[in-house]
Amino acid sequence: MNAPHSDGPRLLADIGGTNARFALERAPGLITDVQVLACAAHDTAESAIRAYLAAVGSPAVLHAAIAIANPVDGDAVRMTNHHWQFSIEALRAALGLTTFRVLNDFTALALSLRHLRDDERVAIGGGERRAEAAIGLVGPGTGLGVSGLIPSGDGRWTPLASEGGHTTFAPATATERAILEFAQREFAHVSSERLISGPGLVLIHRALCTLRGEAVEPLTPADIARRAQSGECPQCRETATVFSGMLGTFAGNLAVTLGALGGVYLGGGVIGGLGSAFDRGEFRRRFEAKGRFEAYLRGIATVEITAEQPALRGVAAALAAQLDGPRA
Repeated sequence: MNAPHSDGPRLLADIGGTNARFALERAPGLITDVQVLACAAHDTAESAIRAYLAAVGSPAVLHAAIAIANPVDGDAVRMTNHHWQFSIEALRAALGLTTFRVLNDFTALALSLRHLRDDERVAIGGGERRAEAAIGLVGPGTGLGVSGLIPSGDGRWTPLASEGGHTTFAPATATERAILEFAQREFAHVSSERLISGPGLVLIHRALCTLRGEAVEPLTPADIARRAQSGECPQCRETATVFSGMLGTFAGNLAVTLGALGGVYLGGGVIGGLGSAFDRGEFRRRFEAKGRFEAYLRGIATVEITAEQPALRGVAAALAAQLDGPRA
């Protein structure tokens, strides 16, 4: 077992648009005291951090790192899918921290990929993961996270700080074109995130019902997932299938963009929430559906992440790289 950090536990956080996950790293690789707080229950990021620290006994923390569902460029952070905003330096000072690292949430998740155990990932379809090749990462949650890992040639890897979820949505079927036209009545720009996310499930469902002249129930993403799995709602089941195909096309686009021969990993909370209603066959079919590049895509692995709180490992690695040097 690794010796405890000499300067005390390190605070780690993974903050999404809905939930904030906190933990302490007491020794290298020893992540404990994991708690999940609802973002809506706290007015600010600072109040959520203080609530967590109080809940775990108010330990003296000098070093902290958080991953956040937002671009991180400069000192000011303003979340895209939540109202929290803060100055990194001001928050560091308010919390009395010596070190405060802030990075994009999917950059952090990308840093964890090479450290996943075999029992923390599940292959979807064929293909193989090639060692020392670029890796893609995409994950629908409250938004649509995108990142990747690029080998630098010296045994090190560079994570991408991407906002690829905000690229323009590209429909691939007549149904998707109709859904896009429906969405364009409400949004000047329909990004991939508008549809390939938890809120996207609601938008897809509403579009399908409206386009077919059916009543639209005010369902949440969790409602749609539950009804799709139970089979009680054909529209919900179709919503899950349409979503699966959209995600497959997007993941295939990322694979060819990055040359992700190391595989494309799937994270985020929506896939797990859909459970058996996530149509893995449709996802993989659409992933490979690239015409002349179908054989190329057929050889690339797609992998679902099943690990608990993997982004916290990436946050710990980023903080360790700053304080101690890169971890193996």
